[in-house]
Parts: sequence; structure tokens; C-alpha cells
Amino acid sequence: MSKFSQRSEEKELMDDLECSGEELVQTLKELKTINRWLGGNHVTTSGIAKFFDSNPKDKYLIADIGCGGGDMIRVMHDWAINQPSQVNFIGIDANPNIIKEAKSRLFDLKNVTLTVQNVFSDEFLNQKVDITTCTLFTHHFTDPELVDLINALKVKSKIGLVINDLHRHPFAYYSIKYLTAVFSKSPMVQNDAAVSVLRAFSRNDWERILRQAGINDFELTWHWAFRWQVLIKS
Repeated sequence: MSKFSQRSEEKELMDDLECSGEELVQTLKELKTINRWLGGNHVTTSGIAKFFDSNPKDKYLIADIGCGGGDMIRVMHDWAINQPSQVNFIGIDANPNIIKEAKSRLFDLKNVTLTVQNVFSDEFLNQKVDITTCTLFTHHFTDPELVDLINALKVKSKIGLVINDLHRHPFAYYSIKYLTAVFSKSPMVQNDAAVSVLRAFSRNDWERILRQAGINDFELTWHWAFRWQVLIKS
């Protein structure tokens, strides 16, 4: 059986919620560069734009789930500057070391709140937002965990969810594997970048998971940089 025929459940080093120190800082730095080079950030912002167009408001609150070092929040913030509505952000991650790094990186943004939370906690569910975004986050979960996560995010979101994650494909896998082997100085990146592709999704995976979650109203599109955009209305 091909390694690409189904989702891997191999854990990434970054899944350790106690990872910290220089290796974590180097990893977050390299991930920012990789995502900028590959150009996948627009998958998230274009999804938000669709929800803005269909749900016009003067003010929005967006929660970025699994925010990491805050790179995607910075991208969304810079994009939102040119929007007619006011946009505030909440960055949520389960790793306190990562949130500490994000606070350092985003100290200049006054419309951003960063917090350590478990996405399945009552505190998380009770704090409503307009839109939740997940960028390169959902592949960290198994199918059954994703069913629970998606339903939790639907409860949290008044308008909908924007998911931006990887397409499991041989080209994506071998490209990132060799690029990180040559250019990365982080053992975590060298390991996790390729593993993340194996944990990622085919179209059939997403359609199966969404059916299992009872989601019928969604939009699933493929984008360059081997990304899926999943839009789910609440």
C-alpha cells in the first residue's frame, strides 16, 4: 500500500506541548519563511473575504486556532487594513511557549489578543467569534478528533470556519522533504515538514470527514502550494 493512500497518524515533534527554547524559535522562523515562499497564505484570506462578502458587518472578531508564532495573524491583520470593516483577532494555541513567542512577535498589534486554550474546553466554546480560521492546523488531528473539532468550531463561530491545510500528494511530500534537508537548520522542521504532508488530506478524506461531522453546507477547493480551502457555514 502506498504511503499516500491514507492519512498517517505519525506524530510530529511539534505536537509536544512542552517543546520550547531555541529549537522552537528556529522552527517557527523557518515555517514563516516556508509559508511565504510557497504562497499558501492567500487561501485563508480569500476564504475570510468570501464570508465578509456574504455577511457584511461593521466589525468582525476572528479567532485563529492553532495560531503558532502568529504569522498568519500578521498576514490577516495586514490584509484587513484594506477592508472597510474593523477586524479584531484572537490567537489561540495550546502550547504556552508558542503563545509567549507569538506575543513577542505581535507586540505592535493592538487589535490582537493571544491566549492559551484547549479547543475542547468550556472556556473555548463559550467565547463566541464571527469566524474561526485554521491554517495548517487540522492535519494534527485524527479523523475522529477532527469530527469533534469541526463541530466545536461550528458552535464557536457565528458565521463560519475557514480551513487552510495541505494536500497529501507525492510531489508535495518529496519537494518539502528535499528542500528542508538542504536548507533547514531545524531538526524539527526537517522531520515535521514531510510528516505533515503524510498526515494531510485528499479530497475524499475531507468529504468523508465532513460527512461524519454532519456537515452538508461546505465549499471545498484546491489551491496552489498543494492546499485545500474548506469553508463551512455555521
